[in-house]
Amino acid sequence: MTYWQHISDHISQTLNKPFQIQQKKSIGGGSINSAYQVTGDDNQQFFIKLNNANLEFMFQVEFDSLNELSQVRTIQIPKPVCFGSVDSKSYLVLEHIAMNSDGDQQQLGYALAQMHKITASQYGWYQNNIIGSTPQSNHTQSDWLTFWREERLLPQFKMLYDKGYKNQLQTLSDKLLNHLDSLLANHNPPASLLHGDLWSGNYAFDHQGRPVIFDPALYYGDREADLAMTELFGGFSQDFYQAYNEAWPLDDAYGQRKTLYNLYHILNHANLFGTSYLSQAISMMQRLC
Repeated sequence: MTYWQHISDHISQTLNKPFQIQQKKSIGGGSINSAYQVTGDDNQQFFIKLNNANLEFMFQVEFDSLNELSQVRTIQIPKPVCFGSVDSKSYLVLEHIAMNSDGDQQQLGYALAQMHKITASQYGWYQNNIIGSTPQSNHTQSDWLTFWREERLLPQFKMLYDKGYKNQLQTLSDKLLNHLDSLLANHNPPASLLHGDLWSGNYAFDHQGRPVIFDPALYYGDREADLAMTELFGGFSQDFYQAYNEAWPLDDAYGQRKTLYNLYHILNHANLFGTSYLSQAISMMQRLC
């Protein structure tokens, strides 16, 4: 049995009706997984991600994250169907949504604000997950400063130290970590449901122009962390920010905190892609200190 037949059988079992993959179309754009649009004999379509069998955990946490996001009623989430591994492959099967880059940015801003109003009692999540291809620690904390230090910044610094950058970083990173009390003084935001990796490559619109978000690195935290990342690489319009602020205005001090929140992503890029991002991270830490 090929792994494609195994996936067809798993979809059939999950849907409790026969499904057989008849056509497969490779879809580019992802740097971590192989992706395919598959069509069955009844023209039903699914989106399938493939990777090595030892990375099934990555698909399991994405499956759980998408289920967690499904409680959001204001924005589309691709419905997770099933995941698993067979032979040398792991796979994740999702609802297929035909998407393009143009749509209602105002609706996206409003929908994100409504998503952020879904809250938990603590920061973090019940399991760790992945940011890009980096493990992301989500141990729950009752204090936001502690969460950001212990679960976000420290793991990234330690990975960079292990890669040989300790001499370049430790003095400045220690100074920043000691400075967090002033950067996050009296800042105890609600533990909002976050996408966690909200750059322009992780949202799109369906053919009716309605927003869709996908590829989450989900946890519960300060909503400003999601907003900050939307500014890091661009791709969100003024209509998006205006609609978000009308639905839930941002604090005046967000302008300073967003650099601290985006530092996490730049540190992660330094761990993934190397020294050009390391110099950007050092510059950000110097400004924060």
